[in-house]
Amino acid sequence: MQSYQTVTIALHNPKSPENVGSVMRAAGCYQAGAVRYTGQRFSRAVKYQTDTKNISSKIPLTHVTDLLANLPVDTQVVCVEFAEGATLLPTFIHPPHAIYLFGPEDGSLPQTLIDAADHVVFIPTVGCMNLAASVNVVLYDRLCKSEITADSNDVIKRSRDTNNRLLVKP
Repeated sequence: MQSYQTVTIALHNPKSPENVGSVMRAAGCYQAGAVRYTGQRFSRAVKYQTDTKNISSKIPLTHVTDLLANLPVDTQVVCVEFAEGATLLPTFIHPPHAIYLFGPEDGSLPQTLIDAADHVVFIPTVGCMNLAASVNVVLYDRLCKSEITADSNDVIKRSRDTNNRLLVKP
């Protein structure tokens, strides 16, 4: 499967440890290279973290004061937000090196981050999805639009849990 080590997920002031744990799981499933976040709400709630796959031992989860600081030069900033003038996610072409910024569960990204973005996209839903669901949808969209070259049975064998030995019979 294509490597996604050039993808970073950035969370602006997340509050819910359940959502951040689910974002970490999505980062692991879709092979993001790192997750960073700002704000203090999650730091206070981290003891309740639900990173059920212990992805934080493989993908860094880092508290930062500036989501856009210290990015590699070729990284494009993609804000995911209901913003007038944003691009529909289904028509968006993902850059090879990207940081995807998501707002908090109970708010939006600041205008300064929108202004600094190379791209602003939105998921065409009726109403807002939750943070972790939005991250999953964006990363899945990126995967669907990539050139997947892996053998599907190899991917299934590596990805399923130990209790799953299902086969599709011809």
